[in-house]
Amino acid sequence: MSFFNKFFGGSEEEKSSSTFWNYIESEEDLNKAIEESSEKRVAIFKHSTRCFISKTVLKNFEREVQSSDKNVSYYFLDLLAYRHISNKIADDFGVQHQSPQLIVLENGIAVNNASHQGISVSLT
Repeated sequence: MSFFNKFFGGSEEEKSSSTFWNYIESEEDLNKAIEESSEKRVAIFKHSTRCFISKTVLKNFEREVQSSDKNVSYYFLDLLAYRHISNKIADDFGVQHQSPQLIVLENGIAVNNASHQGISVSLT
């Protein structure tokens, strides 16, 4: 990785290294998250792998989640690699696209969302 990519983000697809994430890489994965939201809250983190701000917010959010005891399922979406799914989420839940963005689902409905520094475990 070049010097600039370390600071401003690379163009390569990347996954978060935290173990609590479920990854959305298909519409089937999204449907699984929606179904699961009938049992407990689901949080979908939409991340841009090319954005330094998104990377910073992601790292801060992951630290919050790891010290939280909330019963929430966390889903991760690389919105550059899976833009069509990101667009589907915006359309289906009536939530304007942002990056980074956290969308909280309950019973198949978006009950909360935030972007940038507004992203916090407290939303879940």
